[in-house]
Amino acid sequence: MNTLSRRHLLQTAAAAGAATLLPHSFAQDVVKVGILHSLTGTIALAEASVVDAEKLAIDEINAAGGVMGKKIEAVVEDGASDWPTFAEKARKLLERDKVAAVFGCYTSASRKAVLPVFEKGKGLLYYPTYYEGLEQSPNILYTAQEATQSVIAAVNWLAANKGKDFYLIGSDYIWPRTTNKIARPTIAKAGAKVVGEDYFALGHIEFGSAINKIRASNATVVLSTMVGGSNVAFYKQMKAAGIDPKKITILALAVSEEEVSGIGADNVEGVLTCMGYFQSLPNAANQKFVKAFKAKYGDKRVTGDTLACAYTSVYLWKMAAEKAKSFDVEKVVAASNGLEIDGPEGKVKFAANHHLWKHARIGEFTKDGQVKMLYESPLIEPNPFPKLG
Repeated sequence: MNTLSRRHLLQTAAAAGAATLLPHSFAQDVVKVGILHSLTGTIALAEASVVDAEKLAIDEINAAGGVMGKKIEAVVEDGASDWPTFAEKARKLLERDKVAAVFGCYTSASRKAVLPVFEKGKGLLYYPTYYEGLEQSPNILYTAQEATQSVIAAVNWLAANKGKDFYLIGSDYIWPRTTNKIARPTIAKAGAKVVGEDYFALGHIEFGSAINKIRASNATVVLSTMVGGSNVAFYKQMKAAGIDPKKITILALAVSEEEVSGIGADNVEGVLTCMGYFQSLPNAANQKFVKAFKAKYGDKRVTGDTLACAYTSVYLWKMAAEKAKSFDVEKVVAASNGLEIDGPEGKVKFAANHHLWKHARIGEFTKDGQVKMLYESPLIEPNPFPKLG
């Protein structure tokens, strides 16, 4: 179709108010994907910025020619930190928008809310957040670490280097509780012990009694699985109470550089974190990612683990679709098995169980909110179904 004919057809369609007049081949110049995250509510502190990373990857791919010659068009929906809303929006993306894939969710509660929607609707979700494991869906590809890929390495390193008396504190839902079920036997095998354990509802902001219990327990290590907005109150109150990370080691499994932007770097200086990715990683792919992210969103913006996993997810979907020569979900999933990518966190690859081989990295937050890396594991094979207890 020449330019004049195409322009005429577009004008005719616009005048008639009927996009259906466009020929099938022209309509297929675009492939739609969904982006589904909490832009509002208590989880937005950790989740809203993930959208920016996914949009960056989409923009880069479009600038390079798209996927199999098709431009990616993103449909963005707000899950609003509400699990029924996530399910409703997922259904809308699959049924009304007919997206080829969705990049989304943060908490396990939101993922579990949408899982039956994706399985029934035969859709595809890329899930970019560290989580508890205990799941493998034919319609989900998991691009962050499952719990065994972080907490086992964290506990063993802490017991060897920081202390033997662990206080476990976290938000009250499946990821923190399952993570600590894995932590407990690991702590015991390391010759250490649990001296206290507490859970609080998402959004909880009063931690005075928990801080008093941490003090009374004589814990040498606090292992935190606190998530979202609660982290702001928790770390501010820990600092106000005089809890010194140099005397009581605090390691967070759900605080990255991005969350520190909301918590305040001065409140977490000296606190440790265990992630698969840090902004400070020196590899070329990460330097390119960080430079592009700051150029697009501002030099004061930071990246973090979930952002990097989300960014990589879009590229993994592109690679799988091109390998399969199709946007069909079953074909894309099949093509993902064994797929490797040199991403911002380094080289990762999909196992047959829909999870990635990942590194566990432990680092310390510095006064600028960045992370000084202290430990890096070899690639860890995903084991989403460990024996618990």
